[in-house]
Amino acid sequence: MGAVETLEQGQGTVFPGLVGVLAEAVTALDTYAAAAIAGARGLLAGADGKPDRGAFERNQHMAHGLSWLVTYVETLRQVSEWAARLEAEGRFGEAEALLSQILFSEYCAQIIGGIPMNQGETIRPHELGSLEASDALFAVPVIRKLIIEGKSQAVLSAAAALLPDALSRNTVETTGLDETMEMVREQFAKFSADRIKPHAHGWHLRNEYIPMDVVDEMSELGVFGLTIPEEFGGLGMGKTAMCVVSEELSRGYIGTGSLGTRSEIAAELILIGGTPEQKEKWLPKIASGEILPTAVFTEPNTGSDLGSLRTRAVKSADGADYIVTGNKTWITHPVRADLMTLLARTDPATNNFSGLSMLLAEKPRGTDAEPFPAEGMTGGEIEVLGYRGMKEYEIGFDGFKVKAENLLGGVEGQGFKHLMATFESARIQTAARAVGVAQNAFETGLRYALDRQQFGQAIFKFPRVSNKLVMMAAELIGVRQLTYFSARQKDNGKRCDLEAGMAKLLAARVAWAAADNAVQIHGGNGFALEYTISRILQDARILNIFEGAGEVQAMVIARRLVEGGN
Repeated sequence: MGAVETLEQGQGTVFPGLVGVLAEAVTALDTYAAAAIAGARGLLAGADGKPDRGAFERNQHMAHGLSWLVTYVETLRQVSEWAARLEAEGRFGEAEALLSQILFSEYCAQIIGGIPMNQGETIRPHELGSLEASDALFAVPVIRKLIIEGKSQAVLSAAAALLPDALSRNTVETTGLDETMEMVREQFAKFSADRIKPHAHGWHLRNEYIPMDVVDEMSELGVFGLTIPEEFGGLGMGKTAMCVVSEELSRGYIGTGSLGTRSEIAAELILIGGTPEQKEKWLPKIASGEILPTAVFTEPNTGSDLGSLRTRAVKSADGADYIVTGNKTWITHPVRADLMTLLARTDPATNNFSGLSMLLAEKPRGTDAEPFPAEGMTGGEIEVLGYRGMKEYEIGFDGFKVKAENLLGGVEGQGFKHLMATFESARIQTAARAVGVAQNAFETGLRYALDRQQFGQAIFKFPRVSNKLVMMAAELIGVRQLTYFSARQKDNGKRCDLEAGMAKLLAARVAWAAADNAVQIHGGNGFALEYTISRILQDARILNIFEGAGEVQAMVIARRLVEGGN
């Protein structure tokens, strides 16, 4: 008996045989996505079958929309496989079933009716050249039933009735993690609840640094050496552990979740491109938290166009140092950092990626009074809406010296290659941070909805309020599983730029939507700075910009699809 036949016989809000229903739906979605990709290649590829830059620019809306389509399909696949694993273990409960069904219903409806790429841009089947395939998809019985019946008000209300338990269960759903990862998650959830959440809003409002005693405790917990091999003093754990830790820390405050990113990027750069001596020197110090790194890549007017970087690093007459001259911007946590991974042009004859090199630039720690006590280095703080706790700076270099021995890998011209090799991990980690922010928004909105009384009852009782929270919970299931999947791919040594890009693309939107809806639930109070949700909204906004803006991320995904990525 097929999933649809089982479904037709069912009663109640959860479809009988739901795991089979979800799997059958994914098969139909794969057929539709394949048709859309095939059609897009005809418009986006040149005669040689490779991506055509001009075609991509002319058809940017369509290309980016294709990225969103395949991201949705991959998300639903991961939810389907997660549900099957939980069912096999006897852990696929009513909450998990209802939220999975709701997510499938909503995303299938959007795939056919229009996927929102942001608040003002929607991609629809006719714009992808897949209108007939879309009609065929809607005609598939399992898809049609999921869309029409899978997210009825009765289903939403049944799911809403289970949400209050989420506040005492730590997360809204069974993560599907193994016992070791669950222990890691619980440890960092407790640390976040005890040491971060009670203080985060004050740090934000006062624009203060995360206190060093908290940073030191994070060091003791192994945050900065999480993925560094044991031979270099780290814990030797994988990217899945990185996701779990980043999510729980960001659930308390995105600043603490992002502190680990600096060390993750620096360590991976050194692991990938460093000499044996550089690994021995720097990795143990990064792992222990003895030194705090920062990434110094972006320049004014370059943004995502790293090939046009102008900061120069020229060898001194005696060859002992590189002399750095130029300007950098949007540098996170540089004042308290001891080490900068500094991307500069070492070949002045180039104007592209080929002349870039990565330097491991040492510097003394600064203070607010004297942020950069280093010769040849100045800077000014960039005041920001959110994402505080580390502070952002513009930095100017004028004769700043870096030891020649600190050229990453000892060979010039490898900087862009080194940096690209870290992007998978950086985007996976950013997706995990976004999941943590979204989880915090959900919990904050839910708590307020349960406590706030209007017209003689908690506002949670009103469907337009509880429905918002249900969709937050459902999307959290999807994006969490997509993020974990990308991490597993990385841990298994597989290329995962496509998966990491999808996770980052969707997670950023989910975090913003969750925060925005939670503000709406708070009403006027959500607009008041004293309420935590105002900070969560501000923090959520940056996620669609850094580590590749959403538009750039969508283009990267689309190019991989045209190249034949799957």
